[in-house]
Amino acid sequence: MFFVLSKTVAFLLLPSNFLVVLGLAGLALLRTRWRRPGKWLAGVSVVMLLALAYLPVGGVLTHVLESRFPPWDPARGAPDGIVVLGGAISPALSRAYGAVQLSGSAERVAVIAKLARDYPNARIVYSGGDASLLADAGREADYLYPLLDTFNVSRQRVMLENRSRNTVENAMFTKELVKPKPGERWLLITSAQHMPRAVGCFRRAGFPVEAYPVDWHTRPHRQFGVSSKFGGGLASTDRAVHEWLGLITYWVTGRTSALLPGPLPAQ
Repeated sequence: MFFVLSKTVAFLLLPSNFLVVLGLAGLALLRTRWRRPGKWLAGVSVVMLLALAYLPVGGVLTHVLESRFPPWDPARGAPDGIVVLGGAISPALSRAYGAVQLSGSAERVAVIAKLARDYPNARIVYSGGDASLLADAGREADYLYPLLDTFNVSRQRVMLENRSRNTVENAMFTKELVKPKPGERWLLITSAQHMPRAVGCFRRAGFPVEAYPVDWHTRPHRQFGVSSKFGGGLASTDRAVHEWLGLITYWVTGRTSALLPGPLPAQ
């Protein structure tokens, strides 16, 4: 039930979807005796869409998330294991075209080649199942091996976890698969803005990890300006709001260790 609600409610609460529904409701009211509230709803919808599209709302919200964890410092030494979270491969398109099709988060899988070469003794696991609501897109991890061949990375180097549908299950099923031992150091690779929620879920699952963020959308120092593209600005806001909704929901339901996880104090 949580999975279904997280997909449907989150979809409706995205700013672009919510404001479009609000505007359509306002237009519908124009033909009724509630014409005045209808005009107000339609006007608010248009103004808010323009504001979220062109003002740096998405950039600010994203920067707060991405600034929680700095880039990983290789001076800390070789890790014992590496967990790469799914979200970089489109199962539906990969199946349709008979070849691996990457999404906008391709850095998550691209970094596997570098880390596999830099840390030849580290265990690597890719965690990604079927995140679609109707469960018909296929399991993402099942499409990884052909990509590893192009990276010249042996398939034996990477274990696959293909049951997870969300970040909570990424943590649970990966821990069950690799059975990390006390004292082992594991890297967690995911998009920078998704890292707080991911780390929180792994901590809640009792799987200590070190953040290795990739796929940045904002610069280290705050430099926000007006967007030049309506669609781009609105998409940025939708992505950021989606992540914040996920953080809040996971925290309220006890699925993450904190509302906005960050690095733990040095031991």
